[in-house]
Amino acid sequence: MTAPDTAARHAIVPCGACGKLNRVDVARADARATCGACQTALTLDAPVVLTDATFDTVVSRSTVPVMIDFYADWCGPCKMMAPVFADFARRQKGRVLVAKVDTDANPGVSARFGIRSIPTLTLMAGGKEVARQVGAVPMAMLERMVAGHA
Repeated sequence: MTAPDTAARHAIVPCGACGKLNRVDVARADARATCGACQTALTLDAPVVLTDATFDTVVSRSTVPVMIDFYADWCGPCKMMAPVFADFARRQKGRVLVAKVDTDANPGVSARFGIRSIPTLTLMAGGKEVARQVGAVPMAMLERMVAGHA
């Protein structure tokens, strides 16, 4: 039996400080990755923010699944889901890239994916949507969504 090829497991992560997209080796998730442009630390254990401008590149060029929370700041169920989603990001560090899209600020990608209710959680693998869940859900449901894809 051969060992899995972890060298091919990478994610495209937007820098929270400057917005530059960075390729990060998720096999080394515990090592401190920094932005190639501004040297700010990149985190893989918290949801990253995606926009209309960064969504396609991050989703299509990441070789790990990308779990996305489509949300809005004013949404009560979204606020309830936020700490669960943040904990999910910590638990999935190195296996799944966890991201958030503000539907109010990013109407293009929200419309393209037919987001009509929030929160809507989608799992993308290989650049395609492979699972979707609408509404606030417990951790176990998030884990079931990624089972077999991570």
